[in-house]
Amino acid sequence: MHSTHTSEGDDASPPASGLWGWLNRRTGVDDLLRSALDEPIPGGARFAYVFGSGLLFIFISQVITGIFLALYYVPSADHAHTTVAYITKAVTGGSFLRSLHAYAASAMVVVLFLHLSQTYIYGSYKGRRELLWLSGCVLFGLVLAMAFTGYLLPWDQRAYFATAVGTNAASEIPWIGESLKRLMRGGTEMGTLTISRFFVAHVFFVPACIFALVAAHIFLFRKAGAAGPVSEDPYHPKQKVELFYPRQVLMDLSLTALLIIGLGLFCFFVPMQLGPPANPADAQYVPRPEWYYLPIFQWLKYWHGSAAIVGVLVIPTLLVLAILAVPFLDRNIERRPWKRPAAMGGYAFVVFMLLGLGLRSQYLDRHDPGVAQQLAKQNAEEEEYAHKPFEPELSSASLVAANVTLADPLAAKGKTIFEAQSCNACHGDGGVGTAAAPGLIGIGKKFSADQLAELFKHPTAKMKAGGMPPVDLPPDDLRALIAYVESLK
Repeated sequence: MHSTHTSEGDDASPPASGLWGWLNRRTGVDDLLRSALDEPIPGGARFAYVFGSGLLFIFISQVITGIFLALYYVPSADHAHTTVAYITKAVTGGSFLRSLHAYAASAMVVVLFLHLSQTYIYGSYKGRRELLWLSGCVLFGLVLAMAFTGYLLPWDQRAYFATAVGTNAASEIPWIGESLKRLMRGGTEMGTLTISRFFVAHVFFVPACIFALVAAHIFLFRKAGAAGPVSEDPYHPKQKVELFYPRQVLMDLSLTALLIIGLGLFCFFVPMQLGPPANPADAQYVPRPEWYYLPIFQWLKYWHGSAAIVGVLVIPTLLVLAILAVPFLDRNIERRPWKRPAAMGGYAFVVFMLLGLGLRSQYLDRHDPGVAQQLAKQNAEEEEYAHKPFEPELSSASLVAANVTLADPLAAKGKTIFEAQSCNACHGDGGVGTAAAPGLIGIGKKFSADQLAELFKHPTAKMKAGGMPPVDLPPDDLRALIAYVESLK
Protein backbone atom coordinates (compact mmCIF):
# COMPACT_ATOMS: atom_id res chain seq x y z
CA MET A 1 0.00 0.00 0.00
CA HIS A 2 2.80 2.35 0.90
CA SER A 3 4.69 1.70 -2.35
CA THR A 4 1.55 2.27 -4.43
CA HIS A 5 0.91 5.59 -2.77
CA THR A 6 4.48 6.67 -3.45
CA SER A 7 4.21 5.72 -7.09
CA GLU A 8 1.07 7.78 -7.58
CA GLY A 9 2.63 10.72 -5.80
CA ASP A 10 5.64 10.60 -8.12
CA ASP A 11 3.38 10.86 -11.23
CA ALA A 12 1.30 13.79 -9.92
CA SER A 13 2.61 17.38 -9.98
CA PRO A 14 3.30 18.86 -6.57
CA PRO A 15 0.53 21.11 -5.29
CA ALA A 16 1.13 24.83 -5.76
CA SER A 17 1.88 26.84 -2.66
CA GLY A 18 1.28 30.42 -1.61
CA LEU A 19 -1.60 32.61 -2.75
CA TRP A 20 -1.90 30.89 -6.14
CA GLY A 21 -2.11 27.49 -4.45
CA TRP A 22 -4.75 28.74 -2.02
CA LEU A 23 -6.78 30.17 -4.92
CA ASN A 24 -6.34 27.05 -7.06
CA ARG A 25 -7.51 24.70 -4.33
CA ARG A 26 -10.75 26.68 -4.04
CA THR A 27 -11.45 27.50 -7.71
CA GLY A 28 -9.59 24.91 -9.78
CA VAL A 29 -8.06 27.72 -11.88
CA ASP A 30 -5.15 25.48 -12.94
CA ASP A 31 -7.58 23.03 -14.51
CA LEU A 32 -9.36 25.87 -16.32
CA LEU A 33 -6.09 27.24 -17.73
CA ARG A 34 -4.93 23.78 -18.73
CA SER A 35 -8.25 23.13 -20.46
CA ALA A 36 -7.99 26.41 -22.38
CA LEU A 37 -4.31 26.24 -23.32
CA ASP A 38 -4.29 22.54 -24.16
CA GLU A 39 -7.12 22.82 -26.68
CA PRO A 40 -6.29 20.61 -29.68
CA ILE A 41 -6.10 22.34 -33.07
CA PRO A 42 -6.46 19.99 -36.04
CA GLY A 43 -3.83 20.81 -38.67
CA GLY A 44 -1.85 23.03 -36.29
CA ALA A 45 -1.81 26.72 -35.40
CA ARG A 46 -2.75 29.18 -38.17
CA PHE A 47 -3.17 32.93 -38.55
CA ALA A 48 -6.64 32.22 -39.97
CA TYR A 49 -7.76 31.39 -36.43
CA VAL A 50 -6.81 34.69 -34.76
CA PHE A 51 -10.03 36.63 -35.34
CA GLY A 52 -11.95 35.18 -32.40
CA SER A 53 -9.34 36.23 -29.87
CA GLY A 54 -9.10 39.66 -31.51
CA LEU A 55 -12.85 40.13 -31.14
CA LEU A 56 -12.72 39.18 -27.48
CA PHE A 57 -9.94 41.72 -26.88
CA ILE A 58 -11.86 44.52 -28.63
CA PHE A 59 -15.03 43.74 -26.69
CA ILE A 60 -13.19 43.83 -23.36
CA SER A 61 -11.55 47.14 -24.31
CA GLN A 62 -14.98 48.53 -25.23
CA VAL A 63 -16.33 47.57 -21.83
CA ILE A 64 -13.39 49.20 -20.02
CA THR A 65 -13.40 52.45 -22.04
CA GLY A 66 -17.21 52.59 -21.84
CA ILE A 67 -17.10 52.42 -18.04
CA PHE A 68 -14.73 55.39 -17.87
CA LEU A 69 -16.82 57.41 -20.34
CA ALA A 70 -19.98 56.65 -18.33
CA LEU A 71 -18.37 58.25 -15.25
CA TYR A 72 -18.83 61.65 -16.92
CA TYR A 73 -21.80 61.13 -19.25
CA VAL A 74 -25.32 62.42 -18.48
CA PRO A 75 -28.02 60.87 -20.74
CA SER A 76 -30.30 63.87 -21.29
CA ALA A 77 -30.89 66.27 -24.16
CA ASP A 78 -29.81 69.20 -21.96
CA HIS A 79 -26.48 67.79 -20.80
CA ALA A 80 -25.40 64.92 -23.09
CA HIS A 81 -23.47 67.06 -25.55
CA THR A 82 -21.90 69.20 -22.83
CA THR A 83 -20.62 66.17 -20.92
CA VAL A 84 -19.14 64.65 -24.09
CA ALA A 85 -17.54 68.03 -24.90
CA TYR A 86 -16.10 68.07 -21.37
CA ILE A 87 -14.65 64.56 -21.87
CA THR A 88 -13.19 65.55 -25.25
CA LYS A 89 -11.85 69.01 -24.43
CA ALA A 90 -11.22 69.17 -20.68
CA VAL A 91 -10.54 65.69 -19.26
CA THR A 92 -6.90 64.60 -19.45
CA GLY A 93 -6.69 61.94 -22.13
CA GLY A 94 -10.44 62.23 -22.68
CA SER A 95 -10.21 62.77 -26.43
CA PHE A 96 -7.96 59.70 -26.78
CA LEU A 97 -10.32 57.62 -24.62
CA ARG A 98 -13.43 58.63 -26.57
CA SER A 99 -11.64 58.10 -29.90
CA LEU A 100 -10.51 54.65 -28.77
CA HIS A 101 -14.10 53.71 -27.89
CA ALA A 102 -15.43 55.01 -31.21
CA TYR A 103 -12.72 53.55 -33.47
CA ALA A 104 -12.84 50.20 -31.67
CA ALA A 105 -16.53 49.97 -32.57
CA SER A 106 -15.61 50.15 -36.26
CA ALA A 107 -12.74 47.72 -35.72
CA MET A 108 -15.13 45.25 -34.08
CA VAL A 109 -17.43 45.36 -37.10
CA VAL A 110 -14.47 44.76 -39.44
CA VAL A 111 -12.91 41.91 -37.43
CA LEU A 112 -16.26 40.20 -36.87
CA PHE A 113 -17.05 40.41 -40.60
CA LEU A 114 -13.63 38.87 -41.37
CA HIS A 115 -14.27 36.15 -38.78
CA LEU A 116 -17.65 35.24 -40.27
CA SER A 117 -16.21 35.41 -43.79
CA GLN A 118 -13.34 33.08 -42.87
CA THR A 119 -15.81 30.68 -41.25
CA TYR A 120 -17.99 30.69 -44.37
CA ILE A 121 -15.17 30.44 -46.91
CA TYR A 122 -13.47 27.60 -45.01
CA GLY A 123 -16.79 25.81 -44.55
CA SER A 124 -16.17 25.76 -40.79
CA TYR A 125 -19.92 25.81 -40.13
CA LYS A 126 -20.10 22.15 -41.18
CA GLY A 127 -19.79 19.13 -38.93
CA ARG A 128 -22.38 19.68 -36.21
CA ARG A 129 -21.55 23.38 -35.91
CA GLU A 130 -24.99 24.77 -36.76
CA LEU A 131 -25.49 26.38 -33.36
CA LEU A 132 -21.98 27.82 -33.45
CA TRP A 133 -22.77 29.53 -36.78
CA LEU A 134 -26.14 30.81 -35.52
CA SER A 135 -24.60 32.30 -32.37
CA GLY A 136 -21.94 34.04 -34.46
CA CYS A 137 -24.55 35.57 -36.78
CA VAL A 138 -26.60 36.82 -33.82
CA LEU A 139 -23.44 38.31 -32.31
CA PHE A 140 -22.86 40.23 -35.56
CA GLY A 141 -26.37 41.69 -35.31
CA LEU A 142 -25.78 42.63 -31.67
CA VAL A 143 -22.51 44.39 -32.55
CA LEU A 144 -24.33 46.45 -35.20
CA ALA A 145 -27.03 47.27 -32.61
CA MET A 146 -24.32 48.29 -30.17
CA ALA A 147 -22.84 50.68 -32.73
CA PHE A 148 -26.27 52.11 -33.62
CA THR A 149 -27.33 52.79 -30.02
CA GLY A 150 -23.98 54.36 -29.13
CA TYR A 151 -23.90 56.66 -32.17
CA LEU A 152 -26.65 58.94 -30.83
CA LEU A 153 -25.18 59.49 -27.36
CA PRO A 154 -22.88 62.48 -28.16
CA TRP A 155 -26.05 64.36 -29.26
CA ASP A 156 -24.25 66.47 -31.85
CA GLN A 157 -25.60 67.35 -35.28
CA ARG A 158 -24.17 64.28 -37.01
CA ALA A 159 -25.45 61.86 -34.36
CA TYR A 160 -28.90 63.44 -34.09
CA PHE A 161 -29.76 63.50 -37.78
CA ALA A 162 -28.19 60.12 -38.61
CA THR A 163 -30.25 58.50 -35.84
CA ALA A 164 -33.34 60.36 -37.02
CA VAL A 165 -32.86 58.76 -40.44
CA GLY A 166 -32.35 55.35 -38.84
CA THR A 167 -35.48 55.53 -36.70
CA ASN A 168 -37.47 56.88 -39.64
CA ALA A 169 -36.31 53.89 -41.70
CA ALA A 170 -37.72 51.60 -39.04
CA SER A 171 -41.13 53.23 -39.53
CA GLU A 172 -41.15 51.90 -43.12
CA ILE A 173 -41.60 48.35 -41.82
CA PRO A 174 -45.23 47.44 -42.49
CA TRP A 175 -47.66 47.01 -39.57
CA ILE A 176 -45.15 47.51 -36.75
CA GLY A 177 -42.97 50.31 -38.15
CA GLU A 178 -44.58 53.30 -36.43
CA SER A 179 -44.82 51.46 -33.11
CA LEU A 180 -41.16 50.46 -33.35
CA LYS A 181 -40.19 54.05 -34.11
CA ARG A 182 -42.11 55.37 -31.09
CA LEU A 183 -40.58 52.64 -28.93
CA MET A 184 -37.05 53.66 -29.91
CA ARG A 185 -37.68 57.40 -29.63
CA GLY A 186 -39.87 57.31 -26.56
CA GLY A 187 -42.45 59.35 -28.47
CA THR A 188 -42.94 60.95 -31.85
CA GLU A 189 -39.90 63.27 -31.57
CA MET A 190 -36.33 62.70 -30.44
CA GLY A 191 -35.33 64.08 -27.04
CA THR A 192 -34.27 63.08 -23.56
CA LEU A 193 -36.38 59.90 -23.61
CA THR A 194 -34.64 58.85 -26.83
CA ILE A 195 -31.19 59.36 -25.32
CA SER A 196 -32.24 57.56 -22.15
CA ARG A 197 -33.50 54.52 -24.06
CA PHE A 198 -30.47 54.37 -26.33
CA PHE A 199 -28.18 54.73 -23.31
CA VAL A 200 -29.89 51.87 -21.46
CA ALA A 201 -29.73 49.68 -24.56
CA HIS A 202 -26.08 50.59 -25.22
CA VAL A 203 -24.82 50.19 -21.65
CA PHE A 204 -27.02 47.45 -20.19
CA PHE A 205 -29.28 45.48 -22.54
CA VAL A 206 -27.11 44.89 -25.63
CA PRO A 207 -23.86 44.22 -23.67
CA ALA A 208 -25.72 41.72 -21.47
CA CYS A 209 -26.89 39.90 -24.59
CA ILE A 210 -23.35 40.00 -26.03
CA PHE A 211 -21.88 38.57 -22.80
CA ALA A 212 -24.40 35.73 -22.89
CA LEU A 213 -23.81 35.01 -26.60
CA VAL A 214 -20.01 35.15 -26.22
CA ALA A 215 -20.20 32.61 -23.38
CA ALA A 216 -22.50 30.38 -25.45
CA HIS A 217 -20.27 30.78 -28.53
CA ILE A 218 -17.13 29.76 -26.62
CA PHE A 219 -18.93 26.81 -25.05
CA LEU A 220 -20.24 25.63 -28.43
CA PHE A 221 -16.80 26.06 -29.99
CA ARG A 222 -15.15 23.97 -27.26
CA LYS A 223 -17.89 21.39 -27.63
CA ALA A 224 -17.55 21.10 -31.43
CA GLY A 225 -13.79 21.68 -31.55
CA ALA A 226 -11.76 23.48 -34.22
CA ALA A 227 -12.78 22.61 -37.78
CA GLY A 228 -9.20 22.27 -38.99
CA PRO A 229 -7.87 22.75 -42.56
CA VAL A 230 -10.33 22.96 -45.45
CA SER A 231 -9.27 19.54 -46.74
CA GLU A 232 -10.43 17.86 -43.52
CA ASP A 233 -13.62 15.86 -43.13
CA PRO A 234 -15.42 17.96 -40.47
CA TYR A 235 -16.77 14.80 -38.84
CA HIS A 236 -13.52 12.77 -38.86
CA PRO A 237 -10.42 15.03 -38.87
CA LYS A 238 -7.21 13.06 -39.54
CA GLN A 239 -4.40 15.62 -39.83
CA LYS A 240 -1.88 16.28 -37.08
CA VAL A 241 -3.11 18.00 -33.94
CA GLU A 242 -1.27 20.87 -32.22
CA LEU A 243 -2.14 22.37 -28.83
CA PHE A 244 -3.39 25.95 -28.55
CA TYR A 245 -0.33 26.91 -26.49
CA PRO A 246 2.22 28.19 -27.40
CA ARG A 247 2.10 28.90 -31.17
CA GLN A 248 -1.59 29.81 -31.51
CA VAL A 249 -1.37 32.00 -28.40
CA LEU A 250 1.52 33.93 -29.95
CA MET A 251 -0.39 34.32 -33.23
CA ASP A 252 -3.45 35.61 -31.37
CA LEU A 253 -1.27 38.05 -29.42
CA SER A 254 0.21 39.33 -32.68
CA LEU A 255 -3.25 40.42 -33.87
CA THR A 256 -3.94 41.99 -30.47
CA ALA A 257 -0.68 43.95 -30.69
CA LEU A 258 -1.55 45.08 -34.23
CA LEU A 259 -4.96 46.27 -33.04
CA ILE A 260 -3.42 48.16 -30.11
CA ILE A 261 -0.87 49.90 -32.33
CA GLY A 262 -3.35 50.67 -35.14
CA LEU A 263 -6.08 52.01 -32.87
CA GLY A 264 -3.56 53.98 -30.82
CA LEU A 265 -2.15 55.70 -33.92
CA PHE A 266 -5.64 56.54 -35.19
CA CYS A 267 -6.69 57.98 -31.83
CA PHE A 268 -3.52 60.05 -31.52
CA PHE A 269 -3.24 61.46 -35.04
CA VAL A 270 -6.91 61.47 -36.16
CA PRO A 271 -8.99 61.94 -32.97
CA MET A 272 -12.73 61.47 -33.24
CA GLN A 273 -14.39 64.86 -33.70
CA LEU A 274 -17.40 66.20 -31.84
CA GLY A 275 -19.66 68.52 -33.81
CA PRO A 276 -21.91 71.36 -32.62
CA PRO A 277 -24.86 70.43 -30.39
CA ALA A 278 -27.93 68.97 -32.06
CA ASN A 279 -30.26 71.55 -33.57
CA PRO A 280 -33.51 69.87 -34.67
CA ALA A 281 -34.58 73.10 -36.40
CA ASP A 282 -31.70 72.93 -38.89
CA ALA A 283 -33.66 71.87 -41.98
CA GLN A 284 -30.60 72.16 -44.24
CA TYR A 285 -28.50 69.53 -42.49
CA VAL A 286 -27.64 66.53 -44.68
CA PRO A 287 -27.43 63.39 -42.51
CA ARG A 288 -25.03 60.54 -43.22
CA PRO A 289 -24.58 57.37 -41.13
CA GLU A 290 -21.33 55.63 -40.20
CA TRP A 291 -19.53 53.88 -43.06
CA TYR A 292 -20.81 50.39 -42.17
CA TYR A 293 -24.42 51.58 -42.47
CA LEU A 294 -23.92 53.38 -45.80
CA PRO A 295 -24.95 50.35 -47.94
CA ILE A 296 -28.25 50.10 -46.03
CA PHE A 297 -28.72 53.88 -46.28
CA GLN A 298 -28.24 53.75 -50.07
CA TRP A 299 -30.43 50.65 -50.44
CA LEU A 300 -33.38 52.34 -48.77
CA LYS A 301 -33.26 55.20 -51.30
CA TYR A 302 -34.46 52.86 -54.05
CA TRP A 303 -37.71 51.81 -52.38
CA HIS A 304 -40.69 54.12 -52.04
CA GLY A 305 -44.43 53.87 -51.65
CA SER A 306 -45.98 50.43 -51.98
CA ALA A 307 -42.64 48.95 -53.09
CA ALA A 308 -41.10 49.78 -49.70
CA ILE A 309 -42.43 46.55 -48.20
CA VAL A 310 -40.30 44.61 -50.69
CA GLY A 311 -37.06 46.53 -50.16
CA VAL A 312 -37.39 47.20 -46.44
CA LEU A 313 -38.95 43.97 -45.22
CA VAL A 314 -39.12 41.10 -47.75
CA ILE A 315 -35.63 41.14 -49.32
CA PRO A 316 -33.66 41.85 -46.08
CA THR A 317 -35.66 39.19 -44.22
CA LEU A 318 -35.01 36.58 -46.92
CA LEU A 319 -31.31 37.48 -46.96
CA VAL A 320 -30.99 37.18 -43.18
CA LEU A 321 -32.87 33.86 -43.13
CA ALA A 322 -30.67 32.52 -45.95
CA ILE A 323 -27.50 33.45 -44.01
CA LEU A 324 -28.81 31.84 -40.83
CA ALA A 325 -29.82 28.70 -42.71
CA VAL A 326 -26.44 28.17 -44.42
CA PRO A 327 -25.35 25.15 -42.30
CA PHE A 328 -28.77 23.53 -42.76
CA LEU A 329 -28.84 24.07 -46.52
CA ASP A 330 -25.23 23.09 -47.24
CA ARG A 331 -24.91 19.53 -45.86
CA ASN A 332 -22.10 18.40 -48.17
CA ILE A 333 -18.87 17.61 -46.31
CA GLU A 334 -16.80 19.36 -49.02
CA ARG A 335 -15.12 22.46 -47.53
CA ARG A 336 -12.62 23.56 -50.18
CA PRO A 337 -13.77 26.94 -51.58
CA TRP A 338 -12.86 26.08 -55.18
CA LYS A 339 -15.07 23.01 -54.95
CA ARG A 340 -18.11 25.05 -53.77
CA PRO A 341 -18.81 27.47 -56.65
CA ALA A 342 -22.43 28.16 -55.69
CA ALA A 343 -21.54 29.03 -52.08
CA MET A 344 -18.62 31.24 -53.12
CA GLY A 345 -20.71 32.90 -55.81
CA GLY A 346 -23.40 33.80 -53.28
CA TYR A 347 -20.80 35.19 -50.89
CA ALA A 348 -19.14 37.27 -53.64
CA PHE A 349 -22.52 38.62 -54.77
CA VAL A 350 -23.49 39.82 -51.28
CA VAL A 351 -20.07 41.38 -50.58
CA PHE A 352 -19.90 43.17 -53.94
CA MET A 353 -23.47 44.44 -53.50
CA LEU A 354 -22.58 45.91 -50.08
CA LEU A 355 -19.39 47.48 -51.43
CA GLY A 356 -21.19 48.78 -54.50
CA LEU A 357 -23.99 50.39 -52.51
CA GLY A 358 -21.54 52.05 -50.11
CA LEU A 359 -19.35 53.39 -52.93
CA ARG A 360 -22.44 54.50 -54.86
CA SER A 361 -23.61 56.55 -51.89
CA GLN A 362 -20.25 58.32 -51.64
CA TYR A 363 -20.09 58.85 -55.41
CA LEU A 364 -23.52 60.51 -55.47
CA ASP A 365 -22.58 62.78 -52.57
CA ARG A 366 -19.40 63.95 -54.32
CA HIS A 367 -21.13 64.57 -57.67
CA ASP A 368 -24.19 66.40 -56.37
CA PRO A 369 -23.07 70.05 -56.05
CA GLY A 370 -25.71 70.98 -53.46
CA VAL A 371 -25.04 67.95 -51.26
CA ALA A 372 -21.26 68.21 -51.61
CA GLN A 373 -21.33 71.89 -50.65
CA GLN A 374 -23.55 71.25 -47.63
CA LEU A 375 -21.42 68.31 -46.46
CA ALA A 376 -18.29 70.47 -46.79
CA LYS A 377 -20.00 73.18 -44.75
CA GLN A 378 -20.96 70.68 -42.06
CA ASN A 379 -17.41 69.34 -41.88
CA ALA A 380 -16.08 72.90 -41.57
CA GLU A 381 -18.51 73.58 -38.70
CA GLU A 382 -17.34 70.41 -36.95
CA GLU A 383 -13.72 71.46 -37.36
CA GLU A 384 -14.51 74.93 -36.02
CA TYR A 385 -16.34 73.55 -33.00
CA ALA A 386 -13.62 70.99 -32.31
CA HIS A 387 -11.01 73.75 -31.95
CA LYS A 388 -13.11 75.90 -29.62
CA PRO A 389 -12.24 75.72 -25.91
CA PHE A 390 -14.69 73.97 -23.61
CA GLU A 391 -17.44 76.23 -22.26
CA PRO A 392 -18.82 75.07 -18.88
CA GLU A 393 -22.57 74.69 -18.66
CA LEU A 394 -24.29 76.53 -15.84
CA SER A 395 -27.60 75.31 -14.49
CA SER A 396 -30.68 76.93 -16.01
CA ALA A 397 -32.08 77.72 -12.59
CA SER A 398 -29.03 79.74 -11.55
CA LEU A 399 -28.85 81.52 -14.89
CA VAL A 400 -32.50 82.56 -14.78
CA ALA A 401 -32.22 83.59 -11.14
CA ALA A 402 -29.25 85.81 -12.00
CA ASN A 403 -31.38 87.69 -14.52
CA VAL A 404 -34.69 87.96 -12.68
CA THR A 405 -33.95 91.27 -10.97
CA LEU A 406 -32.61 93.94 -13.30
CA ALA A 407 -31.54 97.18 -11.63
CA ASP A 408 -31.23 98.97 -14.97
CA PRO A 409 -34.70 100.12 -16.14
CA LEU A 410 -33.51 100.03 -19.74
CA ALA A 411 -32.46 96.36 -19.38
CA ALA A 412 -35.77 95.59 -17.63
CA LYS A 413 -37.59 97.06 -20.62
CA GLY A 414 -35.36 95.01 -22.93
CA LYS A 415 -36.34 91.84 -21.11
CA THR A 416 -39.99 92.59 -21.83
CA ILE A 417 -39.15 93.14 -25.51
CA PHE A 418 -37.06 89.91 -25.56
CA GLU A 419 -40.09 87.93 -24.40
CA ALA A 420 -42.58 89.85 -26.56
CA GLN A 421 -40.51 89.10 -29.67
CA SER A 422 -40.52 85.38 -28.66
CA CYS A 423 -36.71 85.36 -28.52
CA ASN A 424 -36.96 83.09 -25.50
CA ALA A 425 -38.73 80.46 -27.63
CA CYS A 426 -35.37 79.63 -29.23
CA HIS A 427 -32.77 81.11 -26.88
CA GLY A 428 -34.55 80.04 -23.70
CA ASP A 429 -35.71 82.02 -20.66
CA GLY A 430 -32.90 84.27 -19.52
CA GLY A 431 -30.99 83.48 -22.73
CA VAL A 432 -29.77 80.15 -21.35
CA GLY A 433 -30.03 78.48 -24.77
CA THR A 434 -31.97 75.49 -26.07
CA ALA A 435 -31.51 72.76 -28.66
CA ALA A 436 -32.85 75.21 -31.27
CA ALA A 437 -30.46 78.12 -30.60
CA PRO A 438 -27.31 78.85 -28.57
CA GLY A 439 -27.25 80.63 -25.22
CA LEU A 440 -26.71 84.39 -25.00
CA ILE A 441 -25.01 84.37 -21.61
CA GLY A 442 -21.83 86.48 -21.78
CA ILE A 443 -22.42 87.62 -25.36
CA GLY A 444 -21.95 91.23 -24.22
CA LYS A 445 -18.25 90.43 -23.61
CA LYS A 446 -17.79 89.19 -27.17
CA PHE A 447 -19.55 92.00 -29.07
CA SER A 448 -19.94 95.72 -28.54
CA ALA A 449 -23.36 97.38 -28.52
CA ASP A 450 -22.87 98.56 -32.12
CA GLN A 451 -21.88 95.06 -33.23
CA LEU A 452 -24.92 93.57 -31.52
CA ALA A 453 -27.17 96.12 -33.21
CA GLU A 454 -25.68 95.19 -36.60
CA LEU A 455 -26.15 91.46 -35.92
CA PHE A 456 -29.77 92.01 -34.88
CA LYS A 457 -30.55 94.03 -38.00
CA HIS A 458 -28.50 91.91 -40.41
CA PRO A 459 -28.04 88.33 -39.14
CA THR A 460 -25.20 86.31 -40.63
CA ALA A 461 -25.90 83.45 -43.04
CA LYS A 462 -25.33 80.96 -40.24
CA MET A 463 -27.81 82.78 -37.99
CA LYS A 464 -30.38 82.85 -40.79
CA ALA A 465 -29.88 79.14 -41.40
CA GLY A 466 -30.69 78.58 -37.72
CA GLY A 467 -33.96 80.47 -38.07
CA MET A 468 -32.89 83.93 -36.85
CA PRO A 469 -34.98 86.68 -38.53
CA PRO A 470 -33.83 90.32 -38.82
CA VAL A 471 -34.87 92.41 -35.80
CA ASP A 472 -36.96 95.39 -36.89
CA LEU A 473 -37.49 97.63 -33.82
CA PRO A 474 -37.57 101.36 -33.13
CA PRO A 475 -34.15 102.70 -32.01
CA ASP A 476 -35.19 103.04 -28.33
CA ASP A 477 -36.53 99.47 -28.19
CA LEU A 478 -33.41 98.15 -29.93
CA ARG A 479 -31.18 99.90 -27.36
CA ALA A 480 -33.26 98.36 -24.56
CA LEU A 481 -32.98 94.89 -26.09
CA ILE A 482 -29.20 95.28 -26.43
CA ALA A 483 -28.97 96.47 -22.80
CA TYR A 484 -30.83 93.37 -21.65
CA VAL A 485 -28.67 91.02 -23.73
CA GLU A 486 -25.53 92.71 -22.34
CA SER A 487 -26.84 92.15 -18.79
CA LEU A 488 -27.03 88.38 -19.19
CA LYS A 489 -24.23 87.01 -17.00
